[in-house]
Formats: sequence, C-alpha cells, structure tokens
Amino acid sequence: METDLRALAKVQEWYGPHSSVAAEWPVDALLLAKGRATVSVILPARDEERTVGDIVGVIRRDLVERAPLVDEIIVVDSNSTDTTAARAAAAGARVVVQDAVLAHLPPLTGKGEALWKGLAASSGELIVFVDADLRNFGAHFVSGLLGPLLFDKRIQFVKAAYERPFTGADGVLSRGGGGRVTELVARPLLNMFWPELAGFVQPLGGEYAARREALEKVPFVTEYGVEFGLLVDLLELVGLDAMAQVDLGVRVHGHQAMPALGRMAGQIILTAWSRLERQGRVLSAIPPEHRLLQFGLDGQADLVDMAVAERPPLASLAIEGVA
Repeated sequence: METDLRALAKVQEWYGPHSSVAAEWPVDALLLAKGRATVSVILPARDEERTVGDIVGVIRRDLVERAPLVDEIIVVDSNSTDTTAARAAAAGARVVVQDAVLAHLPPLTGKGEALWKGLAASSGELIVFVDADLRNFGAHFVSGLLGPLLFDKRIQFVKAAYERPFTGADGVLSRGGGGRVTELVARPLLNMFWPELAGFVQPLGGEYAARREALEKVPFVTEYGVEFGLLVDLLELVGLDAMAQVDLGVRVHGHQAMPALGRMAGQIILTAWSRLERQGRVLSAIPPEHRLLQFGLDGQADLVDMAVAERPPLASLAIEGVA
C-alpha cells in the first residue's frame, strides 16, 4: 500500500507542472521562442486519401505560410492503394515511400515502421507526429505540442491529451466512447508496471512531439505497440520530469472493427512483455504466443499473427555506418 501511495503521489506531483492546454502556446510566442530550431511534422499514412490532404493543407497554410513555425511536412506513404500520396503532395507535403527510405534494410510493416522511416527521412531538430486520419484537425494539434519543447529545454517528449468520442454509423459522436484499447489494455498495463506513466491521458494517441536526439536513441516497435513502447522507453531514457502532455481538445477520427482492435491489443501486450523482459522484471522459459484465434459472427475461426518486430535506435545505425 505504501508503494502504491508513493506512485500516486509521484503522478500527482508531475501532472500539474507538466500538463497544459494548447491555448497556452500561441503561435506568435512560439515563433519568438523558436530561434534557429527546425521543426519537422511527420504523418504516417496508409489509404488516407479522404483526410491527409486537408491536414497537410492546414499545416502549410497556418504554420508554414502564415507563420514560419514548421520547416518541413513529410507524409510517409505506407504502401497505400489509393490516392493518398498524390493528395498529400498536392497539398504541399514531401511524400516519401516507406520502403524507399533506408531501402538497403529489409522492409517491415506497420505504423511504427512508417514513423521510424519518417524520422530517418526528416531533418528537423524537433519532430511532431500526427495521424493522417483526423477529421477535425486544427493547427493547434502541432503548435500546442511544440510549446513545452520550445519554452523548456529540459522537456524531451510531449504527448497529446484529448477527448476521444466514438463516431457511430449515423455520424453521431458519443462522448467517452473512443479509446477502447487504451482503457481496456494500455492503461491497466501502465498502472500495474509503470505507474509513473499513469498520468498520461492518451498513452496510445498518435499525436506527440519530441527532440530528435531523444527519438534517435530508442527503438521503434513496427506495429501498433509503437506508442506504448516509446512511452516506456523514453521514461527509462529521459525520466518522467522530461516528459509532458498538452490538451488539444477533441480528437475525431475513424474507428477500427473489433477484430482489428483485438490484434492491436495483442501487439500492445507483446510490446509491454518485451519491455518487462528487457528490464529484468519477468523471466520466461517460453516466449508468449503471438497468434490469436478470433471468431467471426458466423462462428468461423481465424488465426492471426500479432507478432511485433522492432527497428533499432537510429543513432545505432549511424554509429555502425549503416544509415
């Protein structure tokens, strides 16, 4: 009980000074604080033709042309089969093909792979990741995340916080209905094993910013465990006091079907398990099973692979002369 109370006190002590809202970071003030720092915004995108162009367009209009806060916008085309790449380029992004970045390495799949390749393709000292499926994107999704990094050199990583409503088939938003994997899987795991991170409102959210030097020192899980892995690994690398979160308001996006959420949950559990092993907190003679048996509405069984791979820290490739 005493350990639990200490962990809770640590979260409470961290939460206030390290949590803010986007309105606290006006663009004019950020421009003054930016100095010579360079900013890259990276969007991983796979078949997001309906939304990616609008997101890129807002960033270019508000944070490149009207106020020169962002230096480059990169869309990583993750093997799209639609017009994602064309729409992103037309809106003003530099589009890179996922498998063409560091093409001498064997290609891998997944969101984390796109993020890692985007980091490798970018040049900014400050990196902002934004999901490409947002339906209510505003420039504050980028500027808000940059605020703590530009005004406090001690901050290394900033995570977005927001309300995630669930969008029904009729288009009606249901408050509190989104973030199902967060509430059922990620949050319990963090509270059990990394309670210092319990104060992060949206640990699996796709919007966050960090200093390049920090991101290049941690591995990237290539699948949907990437955000969970980054939180845990950055906690170990930079410490909780170098991490912050900014409330961006409401985030509206598409939702995945239950079978996909099941696979996502499995990938997050495997990511957590690998961190526990790496930190010497669990020992197992047999690795966890990475196959998931799922059943459809018709009772048909489907065996799917939940295995996650990892890309090493980018800095390690540079040291080895690979990058």
